[in-house]
Amino acid sequence: MNSSNAALPAVGEPAPDFTLPSTDGTDVTLSSFRGSTKVVLAFFPLAFTGVCTAELCSFTEDHTQFANLNAEVLGISVDSVPTLVEFRAKHDIEITLLSDFKRDVSRSYGTLLEDMFFSSRAYVIIDQAGIVRWTLAETELGHRRENTELLGHLESLL
Repeated sequence: MNSSNAALPAVGEPAPDFTLPSTDGTDVTLSSFRGSTKVVLAFFPLAFTGVCTAELCSFTEDHTQFANLNAEVLGISVDSVPTLVEFRAKHDIEITLLSDFKRDVSRSYGTLLEDMFFSSRAYVIIDQAGIVRWTLAETELGHRRENTELLGHLESLL
C-alpha cells in the first residue's frame, strides 16, 4: 500500500483536533470529549465493503462494553454523510460515523492512501485528557483489530 508521508499521531502527544459532520446530523469536534470521555478513532476505508461492515457491526455488538469503559467509538471514512447515513441504517450501526469527505483529517492523522484516495484502516485511542495512548495502522486493508484488543487497551487506562 502506498500511504501518505504522514504518520499516526505519536503516543503521549495531544490528539490533533478536528470537527467533522456526523451521521447524527451534527458536527462532532474531538476536543469536546476532553475531560469526560475516552475516544477510539476507527478509520475505515469505505462503507458497504465486507471487512468494514463486519468491523462496524462488531462495534455495535460490543457498544455496551466500550460504554462501560467510558469510551466513545467514532468511525471515520471518506464517504459522504448521505452514504454513511444509509450504511449506518442498513446495518443498524450504533456508533457515530464521521465523514472526512475532504480527506483533511485522514491526511493529518497519516491514514490517507493518496493513490487510492481513501483511508487505511487505523485506530487511535485517546484518553480523557485528549492524549494519544495507543495507535495502530493495519498494513493490509482486509485486516482489522478485534474489539477485545481495543477494549484491553482502554482497560489499561483505568
